[in-house]
Amino acid sequence: MKGTNSLHNSQESSPLVRHALLMMIGTCVSRVLGLAREVITAAFFGASKQMDAFNVAYTLANLARQLLAEGALSAAFVPVFSRAPNRTRALSLAGQAMSVLMFASFCVTVLGIVAAPILTMIIAPGFDAELSALATRLTRWMFPFLFFISLAALAMGTLNSLGSFFFPALAPAFSNLTFIVSAPFFVSRWGVLGLAFSVLSGGFVHFASQWLWGRRLNATLIPRRPDFSDPDLKRMMVLFLPYAAGLSLNQLNPVISRLLGSFLEEGSISVLNYANRVIQLPLGLFVIAISQAVLPQLSRAKSTEELRGTLGEALRFALFIVLPAAFAMMIISEEFVHIIFVRGAFGEAAWKATSWALALSLTGLPGMACSTVVMRGLYALSMPKEAFLTTLFSVLSTALLSGVLMLPLGYGGLALAPSVAFSLSGLLGIFLINKKIERDKTALSESLISAKWIIKSVVAIALMSVALFFYKTSAPYNPSYSLMVRVFWCFGAMLVGGPVYIAATLALRFDEWRWIKNAIFRS
Repeated sequence: MKGTNSLHNSQESSPLVRHALLMMIGTCVSRVLGLAREVITAAFFGASKQMDAFNVAYTLANLARQLLAEGALSAAFVPVFSRAPNRTRALSLAGQAMSVLMFASFCVTVLGIVAAPILTMIIAPGFDAELSALATRLTRWMFPFLFFISLAALAMGTLNSLGSFFFPALAPAFSNLTFIVSAPFFVSRWGVLGLAFSVLSGGFVHFASQWLWGRRLNATLIPRRPDFSDPDLKRMMVLFLPYAAGLSLNQLNPVISRLLGSFLEEGSISVLNYANRVIQLPLGLFVIAISQAVLPQLSRAKSTEELRGTLGEALRFALFIVLPAAFAMMIISEEFVHIIFVRGAFGEAAWKATSWALALSLTGLPGMACSTVVMRGLYALSMPKEAFLTTLFSVLSTALLSGVLMLPLGYGGLALAPSVAFSLSGLLGIFLINKKIERDKTALSESLISAKWIIKSVVAIALMSVALFFYKTSAPYNPSYSLMVRVFWCFGAMLVGGPVYIAATLALRFDEWRWIKNAIFRS
């Protein structure tokens, strides 16, 4: 077979798939603990005004996670770091970057603390004076989280560039575990403010654990005096600015939801946040892991053909895993939310609302997968203008669709809008990359994802969905059953849908199974 698939016909396993699998294992632990963290906060505060205030504050303090940890910093740093001639030079560059980042994140943190009242008013104009004051106080306490998570992003980029993927993916698990252990103690003494202290503690552990791991690998991150005449440092900073501008725009998506949600009924912001936390499980487990693994591979690509093959592989592998996860979770969204959240202050109204928001959000998970991987392709191809335009399109689409859909659907419209926007921006990014690559006369002519692959995926997903609907009707979920029985019901759904999808994709001869086999059993 000719084309991109020929890149994977050798007996060697794909580094992308191998690294992605390692990151998935580490991320799995982290995301499960992250979901457990939300279970704890839901039990304490439910879908209440206090949680609305906390979520607004956390949105402001957490801007660095997307802007730096999963975006511009990695995009600018990893390609330059990966091409360093030796480890000494690479670590010197990392030390200089660390100094610049510490100064910049410190300044932003101080600015955020001072401007907290204004930021709160912008992101939640519908809050009354009391709720706005609480959100402002929480914002000021949590803004230093931005400093720690920025340094954690640099540590992750350094370790990924050195070929270490498992531990950086596992590091957020230590952060979540810290939150889980400390939250009951802090909340019992300081109420919702205790959640802010737990977030700060987790952010510090997130960075410290990766720093210690780097030290173990003789890759200790030590701040060095920046040499702004250094061409590699200059290149990294030049790349960072447009990517940061584009990705900071992307942060407007959750801001739009919080802003419009502040005008809806009490608890709307919390409902959207709970649904988003569930989405983060498959998103982080599969999509972020694959996108982080693909960036160093794309940066080292020696030809347009190799780059296209790697990017196409990343897109297909992401969708191969995300599509069944999205449809399966959509089908059992109500049951899943009941098992995870319904206890304590989280009652039936919050259950039904969160289930509806989750089902609508899940429609955009495949689009989020494509968009996230495609953005890494734009970074590797040094296309900051196209990356900015793709992100701008996503934000404008989210804003427009949110305003239109919230009128008939309320918070449901705010859940559906970014799903549609991410799907459209993913398609736009693929179009721009294809257009760029096809300018190279040596590039292959076929698409990153073929029509044949899409048709086979539709067949496999349809068979799995039919099996899950049969399971739901023949063995209906009963909320009054014990937790153990309800958990077994959920595992039963996995045991029905999973094998059907696996059997269908094996019968349809998906190449992804060969990639996985080679990655696991490589010599």
